[in-house]
Amino acid sequence: MLDTNNFVEELISNGYTHLCVVPCSFAKNLINSVINNTNIEYVPAASEAVACSIAAGLKMSGKSPIVIVQSSGLTNMGSCITSLLKPYGITFPMMVSWRTYKEGDSEIQHQHLATELPRLVHAYGYEHCILDNTNIDTAISQLNNCNDTNTICLLPKDSFSKIELKEEHKLDLSSFIPRSEYLKRLNSINKDKNTLFIGTTGNTAREMYSFMPDTNNFYMAGNMGGALSLGLGASMGGKRVIVCGGDAEFVMHMGGLTTAGRYRDDINLTYILFDNECNKSTGGQNTYQKHLNYINIVKNSGILAHNTPIENIDDFTKVINNLSDKIGLNFLYIKCSTDVETPRPPIETVRVNIFK
Repeated sequence: MLDTNNFVEELISNGYTHLCVVPCSFAKNLINSVINNTNIEYVPAASEAVACSIAAGLKMSGKSPIVIVQSSGLTNMGSCITSLLKPYGITFPMMVSWRTYKEGDSEIQHQHLATELPRLVHAYGYEHCILDNTNIDTAISQLNNCNDTNTICLLPKDSFSKIELKEEHKLDLSSFIPRSEYLKRLNSINKDKNTLFIGTTGNTAREMYSFMPDTNNFYMAGNMGGALSLGLGASMGGKRVIVCGGDAEFVMHMGGLTTAGRYRDDINLTYILFDNECNKSTGGQNTYQKHLNYINIVKNSGILAHNTPIENIDDFTKVINNLSDKIGLNFLYIKCSTDVETPRPPIETVRVNIFK
């Protein structure tokens, strides 16, 4: 295991200037150390393709960026890698967490790339190395090689020592109700109704499994950013759908909003955004999205939105009950706090291929 703060200091001394990131739990300590350090800039990105494009612009402008994503996110970068980086000869280090998979004890979205990640890297026209997490000098040398060649660095689990965020970087959500309270209310309102619930990847789906045992739930373990579009398809197929999403997934594929808005008058679909201001399942990193007005973004995509943020259960109950039998595409924005980590839904519950 590498000493994380020393590793970051070595990155800085080697001239690296920016860390362009879609958070991953494998890299959370490295991310925390960079956030704590004023001599290297942390750039959180809405998607891996965005992180890759930002890094390309930085490199073309004379800076020295590093991209960090998880293995499933490398697929989101494919177009940027093959149609921008390769043709234009742009190189910089890309660190990709190599997520393993164990049947019954891992999230289903990592099963394929647990064995096929090197082949994906090579299909993009790149070589790969595995970060040496026992020697900082060797690890830095590997990244410097990635900076000059078409090589992607794969990141094993537990490569970095534990780092806590400084107090000024920690979130205080104590004034908001935990998401679990809203999910419990959804469960009580809809337990006897023919409503399909779709939970986005991460803690949202996990908490739905724990707190919504009486509803018809689809736990979308991967495909981050695609929950609304999945719900759109299901509602176009005749289902009444409620999508439970989060602030990080909201921004990853925002084209889903504009597509869904086109069909707002013909479907029965409600999109609930639970904003806890963080990537809870990958280490609780701040999403740094306070500059966004989610409600206005949704309205300008042609979707009907509740005009104000919801911050208490009574208001939430009134709005949900009012929407229960109405045709249309509606959006609710809820400010909430986080819950204690809940178990993953068992694999036999997640692995379904049709909606009930």
